[in-house]
Amino acid sequence: MIALLIGAGVALLVALIGTPLFIRFLVSKGYGQFIRDDGPTSHHTKRGTPTMGGTVVVAAVLISYGLTHLIMWMMNPRSPGPSASGLLLLFLMVGMGFVGFLDDFIKISKQRSLGLNAKAKLILQAVVGIAFAVLALQFPNADKITPASFQISLVRDIPWLNLAFGGTVLGAILFVVWSNLIVTAATNGVNLTDGLDGLAAGASIMVFGAYTLMGIWQNNQACGSPRETGSGCYLVRDPLDLALLAAIMSAALVGFLWWNTSPAKIFMGDTGSLAIGGAVAGFAILSRTELLLGIIGGLFVLITLSVIIQVGYFKVTKGKRFFKMAPLQHHFELKGWAEITVVVRFWILCGLFVAAGLGIFYAEWVVLL
Repeated sequence: MIALLIGAGVALLVALIGTPLFIRFLVSKGYGQFIRDDGPTSHHTKRGTPTMGGTVVVAAVLISYGLTHLIMWMMNPRSPGPSASGLLLLFLMVGMGFVGFLDDFIKISKQRSLGLNAKAKLILQAVVGIAFAVLALQFPNADKITPASFQISLVRDIPWLNLAFGGTVLGAILFVVWSNLIVTAATNGVNLTDGLDGLAAGASIMVFGAYTLMGIWQNNQACGSPRETGSGCYLVRDPLDLALLAAIMSAALVGFLWWNTSPAKIFMGDTGSLAIGGAVAGFAILSRTELLLGIIGGLFVLITLSVIIQVGYFKVTKGKRFFKMAPLQHHFELKGWAEITVVVRFWILCGLFVAAGLGIFYAEWVVLL
């Protein structure tokens, strides 16, 4: 638990201090956000606001994770170092963040609101996602537990939902497809949520907070642990290190939110939204709670569904719109809600989804107990 406090504290300080320094650098270079012409007119005043703030979040996570393990090793040379699960999650987060960085940089350098074309973006995301999925099935520990599993999970692996039913090779292929569906859904969900000052950052803080609590609980109730109670133990390879990373992510975003809240001094950009989305997907896969992500990340799901409904309705009705504008947060803006009102109310919705997810997580363990 000391490691979690150290990691969160370092991440908070790095993000709080590093963000204004990064803002000054971006302003000196003239790197500002370009706004959609078809978006709410109130957003045009945000044109020129520094973007790519997600770079600070990613840097804060990497620095605090490495420094925390170094401090713990100095305090106790026998303490476990970075885990396979932790490094895999960082790989997915940094990889997706790099794709977002390319997208942001093209927008800035070409002075337009569109960055990478859809095909290039999907290919790059697929390369990172496939590499993550393949590696996640490797690195078994002493108990032969790998970071990811062939079995689809809710709160833990579901035995009868085994992707390896036709053999290991088929199972690996199906897992890669399944993993990439989760990664694509999570990155797009966070990316679509990022449209109002502080909305995505605040919602993500709650989601990562949930994974912090679940990681601590999974570690305490790990199969074979002396603290294990009842038959509801968890076969997760590195739950405590995942809890550390989740706490670091939450703290880094708190530091960033200080500067990102309305009126935002900086935007996270695709660098941040794709990195956060990758991390969210990574936590779901590596903590063996894949289907539960649909509830914990319910706000992201809701916003993504609004876009799907809008596009589908537009095509079916040949030009009519179901919402005034999609994603959903902009619909309420055009209905007359103030931006800060939309953000706070959506935060409340996110908190309710996260609470429901944690409730299901704990209730399942109580039933098995």
